[in-house]
Amino acid sequence: MGVLNVTPDSFSDGSQYNQQDKALARAQQMIAEGADIIDIGGESTRPGAKDVSVEEELERVVPLVESIRSLDCKISVDTSKPEVMKAALKAGAHMINDVRALSEPGAMEVVGEFQVPVCLMHMQGQPRTMQADPKYQDVINDVKTFLSQRIIACEKFGITKDLICIDPGFGFGKTLQHNLLLLTELDEFNSLDVPVLAGLSRKSMLGQITGRDVDERLAASLAVALIALQKGAKIIRVHDVKETADTKKVFLATQQN
Repeated sequence: MGVLNVTPDSFSDGSQYNQQDKALARAQQMIAEGADIIDIGGESTRPGAKDVSVEEELERVVPLVESIRSLDCKISVDTSKPEVMKAALKAGAHMINDVRALSEPGAMEVVGEFQVPVCLMHMQGQPRTMQADPKYQDVINDVKTFLSQRIIACEKFGITKDLICIDPGFGFGKTLQHNLLLLTELDEFNSLDVPVLAGLSRKSMLGQITGRDVDERLAASLAVALIALQKGAKIIRVHDVKETADTKKVFLATQQN
């Protein structure tokens, strides 16, 4: 899953692709490099991020979905707003990636209506404040319980398990130690019987470990991508598609023996 943020303030590539022609070119590049899914984000969810209006997010996301829907890839839209979900799906998107796990009023109804794949992510708190002082009794059990409950809620709404994947939400209301525990025990989430998505690319936890700035975290991002694959993750959400695709190929080659 290649990240395509059409925002001015995303933590890694903010303002790089917030013009339609640049965003389209970047989507084409990521597909050529091996992306199976392009994940379009019209609102930054980095710590401290400001809210974006429905109208502004629609203006950022929908024209881009329309412009890349003919390309050879699946289109995911990273949003929590039901209005954006509906408009993006009507425009040709194939999947919803929701950091709030369809908890916003009306969100579950939209996914249930369109019967499209959805990624349910765990986040403690809200983007503006989630990194203030996150606490858990048991981070693995707490996150797993939340995601299990959201899966059950989706099933009750007619969203079948074959449409659901889950994301433990690295960096979303977690300390470095929480993130490391989640990665080390990522295979625990396989027991929920849905695919696991891992989004660790260039994140601040890697900066804390390596001391590298956000644009110098390629090696660390590949390291955690490989660990996630070894732990059973089925979707790796990344900024550096070509290098991660090569990492995946090497990993898969070792699984054939």
